[in-house]
Amino acid sequence: MVIRTRIRAILNQLALLAGAAAAIAYFSYQAFNGEHGIQAQHQFDQQKQDLGNELALLQKEHAALDRRVNLLRSQAIDPDMLDEKARDVLGLVHPNDEVVLLGK
Repeated sequence: MVIRTRIRAILNQLALLAGAAAAIAYFSYQAFNGEHGIQAQHQFDQQKQDLGNELALLQKEHAALDRRVNLLRSQAIDPDMLDEKARDVLGLVHPNDEVVLLGK
């Protein structure tokens, strides 16, 4: 009887230890590979950096387009910009201009 009680106590301790080890292994795996784990954080950081670079590029493009739009406003029309747009829209050239046709 004493032997069975002792074996049962040892098995209970082993089961508890195995359960704790399994829980530690599960949570360690999730901390590294899980949806919010270390690898996911690195991917989010990389995506954040890529989107930041794209945002900077788009802001530069926006600023360039904004400068061109401001040149076409009626308060301060730039004669060169007006001439360029008129020629582009109407398809006209000045007699002193040299036209170079590029084959496509």
